[in-house]
Amino acid sequence: MSDPGPAAGVRHVSLRSGVYADSVRLMQVSRDVGARDGVTAVLVAMATPLNVELAEGMGLAPEQAAAPDQLLIAVRAVDDDALAAAVAAVDAALAERERTRATADAQPARTVGAGLDDLGHDAGALAIVSVPGQYAALEAADAIAAGRSVLVFSDGVPVEQEVALKRAARAAGVLVMGPDCGTAIVSGVALGFANVVRPGPVGVVAASGTGAQQVSCLLDAAGVGVSHVIGVGGRDLSEAVGGLATLDALAALDADPATERVLVVSKPPAPSVAAEVARVSGELATPVRSAALSPETPDLTAAVEALLGDMGLDVPVWPSRPGPAEAAPPGAVLKGLYSGGTLADEAMLLAAPVLGDVRSNTPLRPELDLALDPAAQDLSARGHLVVDFGDDALTVGRAHPMIDPTLRLEAIERLAASGEPAVLLLDVVLGYGADADPAAALVPALTAARARAHLPVVVALVGTEADPQGWSRQADALAAAGAAVFASNAAATRYALDLLGAAR
Repeated sequence: MSDPGPAAGVRHVSLRSGVYADSVRLMQVSRDVGARDGVTAVLVAMATPLNVELAEGMGLAPEQAAAPDQLLIAVRAVDDDALAAAVAAVDAALAERERTRATADAQPARTVGAGLDDLGHDAGALAIVSVPGQYAALEAADAIAAGRSVLVFSDGVPVEQEVALKRAARAAGVLVMGPDCGTAIVSGVALGFANVVRPGPVGVVAASGTGAQQVSCLLDAAGVGVSHVIGVGGRDLSEAVGGLATLDALAALDADPATERVLVVSKPPAPSVAAEVARVSGELATPVRSAALSPETPDLTAAVEALLGDMGLDVPVWPSRPGPAEAAPPGAVLKGLYSGGTLADEAMLLAAPVLGDVRSNTPLRPELDLALDPAAQDLSARGHLVVDFGDDALTVGRAHPMIDPTLRLEAIERLAASGEPAVLLLDVVLGYGADADPAAALVPALTAARARAHLPVVVALVGTEADPQGWSRQADALAAAGAAVFASNAAATRYALDLLGAAR
């Protein structure tokens, strides 16, 4: 249907039954269609209560009751021609997906277990679950019952269900990666947000997606590849989960002939769980080094360098583009706008000892939470600040910032307009699943911001030359816009601190 909406323009809102697509694909469709000329709003998503609520907030609510297994297509455009073209683009994207997955003589399986049965016991041993969180545990349990390891890309899975899945997986002799596992590399196959890295002897166990990407890319830059990157989900090293998947992953890598060293990467873990992981690691035949962030060990790059030392290898000069020599304006503060949660944590752990309190939506201490500041509704409070735009609370109903940079671009514009003197610190994460050309969106935003305000910019560019975006191509474009670019997030953070004149 097409009719005037509460905002200017015309709209189309429809519900389709018997159609399912995973959230990442639908977010990409929404982003691509939303970038078309004349389109002012778009939401293509499964009609869960949360997504229907988002549509209502956009003035695009369906007229009839919606069910979570229906597909919601909601578009607003400036005129009928633009609207028709946008809806046709949605249809084409969905039809292309069906063409790539369907066969002429097979009925698609309706459950994970049925699909695995169709593949047979000689097929690959890994299932991937990417459905709304309320359904993910059931599908993952189906895979475990079929004797398969499972990667749960979905977030929003209750922690008690996570624990139950991981205990069932241990009993079945398989692995659960996730929930909220966004990065993995299994026998050279990249899953989720992962980079093109060379094969090699280092296995990575990661309760962190961007942390895993940082260490695997640095290893690649050092000429050392990875055997596997096993993501375990961000909560695995919490007290509630107790490191169940981490311990299973360590055992699996210890038994893998291709793995000669293991690196464990995480945000700050629960101390008791970290102690248990260290105890078990010490009993394995394969040497294990920790890259778990903490106030005492705040540097992922240092952990990689220590691992290279363990292997008798020299530490290379990490790639960089130093950028223009410019000091920060008087009274400047640090503004970190991140897409990766672990990289944001690392930046805060390195900055806090020399700058003092750093506020955040994912703070190091509860009292520094931006939610406690009435002036921080748009995440632009004054003073030292690090924002994780990849936090679950900011990705509800929208693509991850590694796919859709809109919120961060808006934050850059607000910072330049605020008049607050600052050094801007960013991460840009390359690889499969990420924006095909992140510099294309960032360069105009940075150029406009630097024209409006004296704003030194420092970028941690995580990726490899073999990534689809190409590390050097992205680095050169960002450097041409006046940014200092570093392959190491720790090096980028320290450079930003140097610009601020902070002793360290």
